[in-house]
Amino acid sequence: MSAAIRVLLGDDHRIVREGLKQVLADPANGPPEIVVAGEATQGQEVLSEVAQRGGTQGLDLVLLDIAMPGMDGLEVLQALRTAWPALPVLMLSTYPERQYAVRCIQMGAAGYLHKSADPDDMVAAVRKVAAGGRYLTETTAQALAGAVERTGVVRAVQPGLPVGVEALSYREHQVFRLLTAGHSVSEIGAQLKLAPNTVSTYRARILEKTGARNDVELALLARALPQG
Repeated sequence: MSAAIRVLLGDDHRIVREGLKQVLADPANGPPEIVVAGEATQGQEVLSEVAQRGGTQGLDLVLLDIAMPGMDGLEVLQALRTAWPALPVLMLSTYPERQYAVRCIQMGAAGYLHKSADPDDMVAAVRKVAAGGRYLTETTAQALAGAVERTGVVRAVQPGLPVGVEALSYREHQVFRLLTAGHSVSEIGAQLKLAPNTVSTYRARILEKTGARNDVELALLARALPQG
């Protein structure tokens, strides 16, 4: 790692990026300096920016939002882990840790931070992840510890039902939550601004990834997942 920690910010909200740059560049943080080497507002742009910098040759860390236009953050994370497995990725989101942190860690993220995190925690997370470590809050650590137990609960509720929710993309997870809340395909389409055929395609992918045979089994799977 270079003397300065080189970070790529992936977030589609300018106000968030500007706030993060101020937090990370604060002189009070002390050495080593944290430098925002690049910014991206879309998922595909993150991959392009990383490629232009040669992965770890030009970057020490990617700070990546989950809700990105085009490719969502989870899809980008998967692509980064395949193309540049040595480049650490710290996920950033407004979603509750108990809902997404375990999925991100299992997919190869080095840590998960909520956007409301204290600036000192943000800096500490960047330093630790850039140094090759993992950053886990107490909430995330507890969620990880309970993941195996929750898997057992799901299989007890519905024998033979695989736990594949972790494999869902951000958009698929949105559709999954709405389906299991009892919304119809047309209602989901209206809420997410998607065509009904597109929602049906997402539903088919969700069934395939989770191994569920119908919406009833999806509902059983959702009941065993942490809420919040």
